[in-house]
Amino acid sequence: MVQGRSSIAQGKSRFDDIYDEPDPRAYFRTLAPLSYEIPHQAQPVFRHTLAERAAAHGAGGGQVTVLDVCCSYGINAALLNHDVTLDELYAHYTGREAESLTTAELIEWDKQFYAERRRPEATPAIGLDSAGRAVDYALAVGLLDQGYAENLEQHAPSPGLRRAVAETGLITVTGGIGYITSRTFDALMQSARLPVWVSAFVLRTVPYQPVIAGLARYGLVTESDQSRTYPQRLFTGLAERRHAVEQTLLTGHDPSGLETRGRYYTHLYQSRPRAAWARTGTNS
Repeated sequence: MVQGRSSIAQGKSRFDDIYDEPDPRAYFRTLAPLSYEIPHQAQPVFRHTLAERAAAHGAGGGQVTVLDVCCSYGINAALLNHDVTLDELYAHYTGREAESLTTAELIEWDKQFYAERRRPEATPAIGLDSAGRAVDYALAVGLLDQGYAENLEQHAPSPGLRRAVAETGLITVTGGIGYITSRTFDALMQSARLPVWVSAFVLRTVPYQPVIAGLARYGLVTESDQSRTYPQRLFTGLAERRHAVEQTLLTGHDPSGLETRGRYYTHLYQSRPRAAWARTGTNS
């Protein structure tokens, strides 16, 4: 069982206290013992998908605006646009030097940390999350070009968010499906003006078909190699493990050798206009 505060709602542990702190140190300290790694798994996939999106629709220099949904502290943006690994971020935020800093000092330290590692081909990044302080941090250190603390499950997008989505070419998500539904994607797609692709890592415990059906109404075709899985994190204990195995079976997947061994796993779903699939080939 992970040390620190957590709660179990409907069988899955929640760590609500770490998702909206002034900075991400508690987030990394809490998730490190659970080997939370899905941003690491997503890093090469998102970079490759971004390059394909740029090539398919004629965006020069890879300058496709990316909207990361459930962006938290901007971790996916950090990994997408900087020469840094998730392991290095764990070391950075759980080390003694970070521990000794105030949030204001950490922000200044992080500005330099990320500026020194910025990739020449870095692409515009927008973040969306209901956790306002996490979004503010990502903006303050330069991980996000725009950030919106909004809950599209409950409210319509703000005018600013609608304008940002109109500039977006790729939507990414690694940890939010289940907390967000097709309602969020419908709100985003209504504001889209460019050809939008969606790249989503989805826990095998969560049904994704409603989102696939919703995206299809906007002309997106979704493909997924169900034989390939990506690890997310270890379970917090036996109760979470039992629940995950039950939910995996309910979604039509076989948990043998995966969830039964003590870890959440995801599938990757890639959604694109049909014409884009014809140009780029199928997801692998």
